[in-house]
Amino acid sequence: MISDLLIHEVKDPRISGFISVTGVSISKDLSYAKVGISILGDDKEKENIFRGLESARGFLRKELSAHIRLRRIPELYFQEDDSIAKVSKLLELMDNISSPPEGIGG
Repeated sequence: MISDLLIHEVKDPRISGFISVTGVSISKDLSYAKVGISILGDDKEKENIFRGLESARGFLRKELSAHIRLRRIPELYFQEDDSIAKVSKLLELMDNISSPPEGIGG
């Protein structure tokens, strides 16, 4: 749901590029939710995107309340999840290991 809202409803130009919601963990009392966000980009791009996400928090909660039947909609806290970047780097390293150097092999 949050991913759909980010793609289709949030109009903040800072929230662009390759962004993925990797998970959401909600506190037992439903007072807050940690939203894992993975961003492929440099530190400046990430900082800019997180500023946009913080700015959109109220809008996202309002939209969630329209779609989810809960007595209380949790406060949203965004945190970086670099697992996709780590997997991408690992695949790149594995590809380099499995490819023979130029001029060697068939």
